[in-house]
Amino acid sequence: MSNVNEKFKIGQVARQLEISTRTIRYYEEVGLMGDNRVESGSIRFYSKAEILRLRFILKLKELGITLKEMKKIAVNYELNNQATDRILPQLIDILDSNLKGIEVKIDNLTALRTDINGYRRRIIDLLQQPEMDKSQVVNECPAA
Repeated sequence: MSNVNEKFKIGQVARQLEISTRTIRYYEEVGLMGDNRVESGSIRFYSKAEILRLRFILKLKELGITLKEMKKIAVNYELNNQATDRILPQLIDILDSNLKGIEVKIDNLTALRTDINGYRRRIIDLLQQPEMDKSQVVNECPAA
């Protein structure tokens, strides 16, 4: 990528970003790529700015941002003449909301781990009882 005005075919972009051409087309279909794409016949070409936008979309996806949330950001970005100062507070709100959801999931998983470890210890204790009929372990083991 040497020239600022250089355009790249969809296959080149897909290989560079390690995604499929179908993924790129899908992001176009749902409106995440804006209207800056240049077409020549049936071949799609992308500018460096569009490739950067794709990288941003992929990073948002990696961070757990939904396509619906990305669409809101993209619409806001286009409506505000691509002013990042308008979308960054919105992005912070979305990230904060996702962080809260992750913290709830972590709490739930921590509680589940505690329950599983307790259940496991009770099973081991029951199995170590010499008079215990091993086939009854599951029925005899108290619930977590």
